[in-house]
Amino acid sequence: NSQAKWLGHYALSIKNKDGNTKLVWQENGFGSWLLHKKGFDIRIPFITGRMSDHYETNNLITNAGLAGIASRENGDGAEAAFTYLALGSGSTAAAATDTTLETEITTGGLARAAATASRETENVTNDKMKLTHQWTASATLAINELGVLNAASAGTLLSRAVISTKNLESGDAITGTYTLYGTNA
Repeated sequence: NSQAKWLGHYALSIKNKDGNTKLVWQENGFGSWLLHKKGFDIRIPFITGRMSDHYETNNLITNAGLAGIASRENGDGAEAAFTYLALGSGSTAAAATDTTLETEITTGGLARAAATASRETENVTNDKMKLTHQWTASATLAINELGVLNAASAGTLLSRAVISTKNLESGDAITGTYTLYGTNA
């Protein structure tokens, strides 16, 4: 008895102003549990995570996001396509009832942006949505959350993830990629 479900995933990579990849903290299962269930961003190599050239995490698709997907699927409603990526500094755990990022970043070169949208194959041809955008920081900022929305301002929040802190310096380039696909498993 299989049941269809949606799976969302974020990936981040950061390069310094010289184009060199910056290592970022990637929590493991235990580190993720501490971060999401207890609110602790504890970094002990090999115990709570490791340094990596990129960061990956699954996300929470919000209630509003699920309703937006349904609206897009059957045309009942006027839901715009989810093609905007946003970064934030909030650290409260993601909840299904979230309608915005906790503290969306709107300055320092990291404001919400229209992403390049494409489709890829996960299980069947073109079944995966992919959004990608690269920001260049013009200030020193910390990122703790990521979101996908359907408007340049306000709009509906499709998904949100809270991550271990990623510190950016002026001149750093951060590339964010979001994927979403359905599965019958």
